Amino acid sequence: MPELQNNYAQREMCKHLCTRSEEYQFTSDVHKRSSMRRYFSKKHLQSHCEEQALACDVCKKIFKRPSALKLHVCSYTGEKPFTCDVCNKTFMTSGNLNAHLHTHVGQEPFTCGIYKKPYNPSGTLKLHLRTHTGEQLFTCHICKKSFIQSDKLKLHLRTHTRQQPFKCYVCKKSFNQSSTLKLHLRTHTGEQTYKCDVCEKFFRHSGILKKHLRTHNGERPYKCDVCKKSFNQSGTLRVHLRTHTGARPYKCEVCKKIFSRSDYLKIHLRIHTGERPFKCDVCKKSFNQLNTLKLHLRTHTGERPYKCDVCKKLFSRSDYLKNHLRIHTGERPFKCDVCKKSFNRLKTLKLHLRTHIGERM
Repeated sequence: MPELQNNYAQREMCKHLCTRSEEYQFTSDVHKRSSMRRYFSKKHLQSHCEEQALACDVCKKIFKRPSALKLHVCSYTGEKPFTCDVCNKTFMTSGNLNAHLHTHVGQEPFTCGIYKKPYNPSGTLKLHLRTHTGEQLFTCHICKKSFIQSDKLKLHLRTHTRQQPFKCYVCKKSFNQSSTLKLHLRTHTGEQTYKCDVCEKFFRHSGILKKHLRTHNGERPYKCDVCKKSFNQSGTLRVHLRTHTGARPYKCEVCKKIFSRSDYLKIHLRIHTGERPFKCDVCKKSFNQLNTLKLHLRTHTGERPYKCDVCKKLFSRSDYLKNHLRIHTGERPFKCDVCKKSFNRLKTLKLHLRTHIGERM
């Protein structure tokens, strides 16, 4: 009788722990086989214990092997235990170190026939070749979009399911990729592991450092097909293209005014809310834009960084210098539609228009 009760308890425990119906069915069948009952029941229950023991404390992801869990934890800690004996560069996995060692011995066993670019693992070359052939083996059954890698499809499917399995243990915010969670955690830890060799500024991840380096080397790889103007970030080009298309996708729900950029809308909304989050430490005056505060601070510091090359006069704002230069160039871009008189400043034109409508100053 106690043995039967024990078997029943084991089956109920497995029923609770198993998450897939076919796994439970298999487990139930095993428990019913008298000759192997005790061995398999114990082994199966042990698999649950091992599974729980191999869970990541941060994102709760389950691993089958301790080595896999250890590697996963390194993605959070930044630990790179494998060091190159030649250049002392460190790596997270032994595989990455072995691939790196090829760069020292000059071994390039796998080469792209189009760009002649070398690859160390043959699998990496196969993936790269798909960028040339256009081969996309993995298709989303929902929207029919195709991908060259199965893991890319797996990530894409989360845009449909809204699945966000990676959760921040600090603020409980969740993400659909472990890499995104890893970057987010640095906002809590303050970790900035990527350093600019030019100005020694630190950044949270390599992508931001890469963009920052363009401010030093002048690289502007993103070019507008319409006006040929180039930019150092793809996002800046995307915003610029709206000046050609006229697209203004961001709308104020209060006054229905539309904007080409989300930050323009954010600043505009402060007109309605009255929010003025930027405060002067000297006179306690507050402003709704950071740039306006920066300009205001110059009234306290006396800073005038803009200089006229003609008369050497200094100005605190670039638009003040621009208006001043018209005195030297004779440019008068603001024209009265009534009398055709022109002016070098918009403000002067507005004052002039009052003489036509009979409005006193």
